[in-house]
Amino acid sequence: MIENNNKEIPITRQCELLGISRSGYYYQPKMISPYNLHLMNLIDEQYTRMPFYGVNRMTAYLIRQGYQVNVKRVRRLMRIMGLEAIYPKRSLSIPSKDYGKYPYLLKDIIIGHPNQVWCADITYIRMAKGFLYLIAIMDWYSRYVLSWKLSNTLDVSFCTEALYDALSISTPEIFNTDQGSQFTSKEWIEILKSHNIEISMDSRGRVFDNIFIERLWRSVKYEEVYINNYETVKDAIRGLTRYFMLYNNERLHESLGYMTPYEVYYKYDRRINIAS
Repeated sequence: MIENNNKEIPITRQCELLGISRSGYYYQPKMISPYNLHLMNLIDEQYTRMPFYGVNRMTAYLIRQGYQVNVKRVRRLMRIMGLEAIYPKRSLSIPSKDYGKYPYLLKDIIIGHPNQVWCADITYIRMAKGFLYLIAIMDWYSRYVLSWKLSNTLDVSFCTEALYDALSISTPEIFNTDQGSQFTSKEWIEILKSHNIEISMDSRGRVFDNIFIERLWRSVKYEEVYINNYETVKDAIRGLTRYFMLYNNERLHESLGYMTPYEVYYKYDRRINIAS
């Protein structure tokens, strides 16, 4: 997919064109057994259906499906998948060293226009022989996906790359995320502060504080990922590029008055009353 011996296009530029992070290209992931990959795919499907499932419930679900697993294995796999920060648990999620707690600012707030609130989240994307991580940044009012990136590591760099891409379009008043290490990192926080953006973070274990992007993940997976068994990273990039173009520009949303996210974000009219 990316050619080391391509003298005309540097590695950095090839990564930009393909929509993956440079750190993700150089990172060498640990090998995951086919059996564990299969379990991770099952966890992903069940978590997409029931995002309130924690380790214990997920373990019970897999056992009921006939798999010999224990809590320790399921916890480890969910951690690899990046689910550790968004399901109810005791103190399993380790925040970054630069962690600073920010309050959840969106309770009872009326979202009335584009760029009032943005949100971001990371999800697991399965492939035929591996997996990737996907970050998306969305405008809450319009549901417009401003930017997205793929990586094969949870390093913060692919998140900040997506953030810079989104900020090249506009700047929100408030940015809401969960308390994952990428979003509490010094790199992420400093970018937001340098743009005078208010920082909002979900309450620990409150999946639905970031409800709109959770709905996006369900749409992405049921309408694109689960029906396309990606063989390569290039296949995943091609499929997700096509899907997000459709999602933003063609997919009608009942909650948006049967308009598209693109129409609401770029053709915003204050006279239109859209239910949030």
